Amino acid sequence: MTRSNGFGNPEALRADIRQTRAELGETVQALAAKADVKARIKGSAAQTRDRMKQRAGQTTANVRSSVHDAGSVALRHPVSWAVLGAGALALAIVVLMARGRRG
Repeated sequence: MTRSNGFGNPEALRADIRQTRAELGETVQALAAKADVKARIKGSAAQTRDRMKQRAGQTTANVRSSVHDAGSVALRHPVSWAVLGAGALALAIVVLMARGRRG
């Protein structure tokens, strides 16, 4: 009952229309996703938060490793740390004495 109007097979034309509608629907969805700024910001914030958590974990691990290494060195060389501490104490005393003479 449907005439082709000289454009070919009506079923082929319907199939072409269905495909065009599907493609148009996908395009509209993609544009809607790009236009949803709030959702895009939330996604970006979540990614940034995850990266910062990962970096914080790495930094914490690095600090713990450094502290452990420093503690190991102090245990292996307690005399050098004692000398360093005595030198810092002597420097603090000299600074305090110099301040007392000025005032």
